[in-house]
Amino acid sequence: MAGLLTPADLPDGFEYPRQFIRVVELGLTDLEPWRIVEGEELALLLDGLGQRYPTRTLVPFARRIDDDDVACWDFDRSGRVSIIHDFASPGWEQQAEFDNFYAWLRQAVEDLIEYD
Repeated sequence: MAGLLTPADLPDGFEYPRQFIRVVELGLTDLEPWRIVEGEELALLLDGLGQRYPTRTLVPFARRIDDDDVACWDFDRSGRVSIIHDFASPGWEQQAEFDNFYAWLRQAVEDLIEYD
């Protein structure tokens, strides 16, 4: 899918969840204050998170526009979705955790309503 990470860029064994692919295909990528990141921004974010938090295996997929929070699939937490406060000191970056993509999406819609 154009704009997303290629299999070569992803950790071994990771595939984008079908629920995420469906949301992207439907064009539901701007849920202000959250937005799905793609392209060069996504590649830079993946690289940056890897440099700032080298002990973690994170695959970013969304970023808040009003702060440094990034939603990621988190291999350290069995593929759950973690909210990482990017640029925080290592050990202080974890902000929240969701069981799966749809749980994160529900919260993102709530954030959209509150942000309005």
